[in-house]
Amino acid sequence: MVTVVNSKADVLKAAQALSVNLNAAKGLQEVMKSNLGPRGTLKMLVGGAGQIKITKDGSVLLSEMQIQHPTASMIARAASAQDEFTGDGTTSSVMFIGELMKLAEQSLAEGLHPRLIAEGFEIAREETVKFLDTFKIHIDEPLKEREKLVCVARTSLRTKIAPNLADPMAEVVVDAVRTIKQDDQPLDLNMVEILHMKNKLVTDTRLIKGLVLDHGARHPDMPKRLENCYILTANVSLEYEKSEVNAGFFYSSAEQREKLVDSERKFTDEKVKKIIELKKRVCTEENKKSFVLINQKGIDPPSLEMLAHEGIIALRRAKRRNMERLPLAVGGIAVNSVDDLDVDDLGHADLVYEQSLEDDKFTFIEGVKHPQSCTVLIQGSTDHAIAQMKDAIKDGLRAVQNCVEDEAIVPGAGAFEVAAHVHLEQFKRSVEGKPRLGVEIFGKALLVVPKTLLENSGMDVQEKLLRVLADRENKQKVVGVSISSGDPIDPAIEGIYDNFLVKKQMLGLAPVLAEQLLLVDEVIRAGKSMKSDGGMQG
Repeated sequence: MVTVVNSKADVLKAAQALSVNLNAAKGLQEVMKSNLGPRGTLKMLVGGAGQIKITKDGSVLLSEMQIQHPTASMIARAASAQDEFTGDGTTSSVMFIGELMKLAEQSLAEGLHPRLIAEGFEIAREETVKFLDTFKIHIDEPLKEREKLVCVARTSLRTKIAPNLADPMAEVVVDAVRTIKQDDQPLDLNMVEILHMKNKLVTDTRLIKGLVLDHGARHPDMPKRLENCYILTANVSLEYEKSEVNAGFFYSSAEQREKLVDSERKFTDEKVKKIIELKKRVCTEENKKSFVLINQKGIDPPSLEMLAHEGIIALRRAKRRNMERLPLAVGGIAVNSVDDLDVDDLGHADLVYEQSLEDDKFTFIEGVKHPQSCTVLIQGSTDHAIAQMKDAIKDGLRAVQNCVEDEAIVPGAGAFEVAAHVHLEQFKRSVEGKPRLGVEIFGKALLVVPKTLLENSGMDVQEKLLRVLADRENKQKVVGVSISSGDPIDPAIEGIYDNFLVKKQMLGLAPVLAEQLLLVDEVIRAGKSMKSDGGMQG
């Protein structure tokens, strides 16, 4: 017999290939299951060099874990794509794929063809997406509905960090998004600077409607604190520069050499003098104004000396991203030349002060009039607490952004999954033939979210879930599961809301991948034996 494949290749045929895929999906689901919801447990990841990360954020887990199994890593990549697009829903996606595969296994064992199950999944997916559109709650102007936005952020954050941290952080991320939102322009989360300082407690994390720069003034005589400040944002080199062309200069006396040095220095000094002139013009004894210069390029020691003498705080080599945020936060214009400087080029802040932390210096710019950029200052005593907080804040910001852009939210606490399950139970009666079994499997798989929420809360899953389903079937009202008692609750009263986009993306992603994995009937890994390196073991 002639073989087309490399002789060393490993080939898994029909049932064997399917079982490999099923085991991978179920295995990954088991790992992620315990993380879901506010009562989920934490995972501790230890790196090769002993670095530790404690998290229950699905996307962090999937990106940090080294997954050997090809099918499992494919599911992980799909869930990570969900996170990149929506910022949430990774754990739910992995569990939904795992549950679809697990429930399909029984029908496959009874001889049902995978293609028919896949057809059923597709019919159910389309129907569920239509149902989601009717189930969502529309919000006309989300930015004015602060309470609803806080509920969405709180629901997202409670699944990442402890509730006593999540509740104040929810308000921080909502206020940050409301600060940076400009009319008729898309929301740009890059205008929120996330900065960390390793001191105090994580609960001291706060929103600063202004900016915090992670460096300070470079001259000991400069003031550490100024009030009522004009701020000049500049991208001008204020340091001695050599000439572009290699030039030789010959002198016969010390005076000539001094003249040369002075003339070279003069070029830079003129620029500094223009800034000082502007300062003297706008800051008078009467108006009690002070002056701050933030420059993207360098400022050399003689220039710093001149500026310090005039009582100006000067920061050099500011990061480019901060140069974009500064005019949005304090007003004014970022200037590229010191010619024709005017008071209109200047921004304003009530307070600029410097704070030192060991060797690091931080400059705070606070009390700005109409900020369109802000800073979330994360504080914490340990690296892993700060890292966990950073991930949570980013996810919280994305949750609020999704809500603002969708102008819609979905009741949480598993309410959508319960309602969609009940809806599909009725809908499957209208589906003819064997694909009906695929619709049934899809409906049952949706219940994995409320089931796991109950399981992670230590409840009797069957008893509590049946009560919730009965409530939905009989009263046709929105009903979710309570993680404290397991009883049916109204998510709107409890203030538990999910993102519409996250649910829609999950329904677009998970069933499609499950269909593809079910339809795989041959796995070929060429040139490498799967059995020897253990890479394909389920």
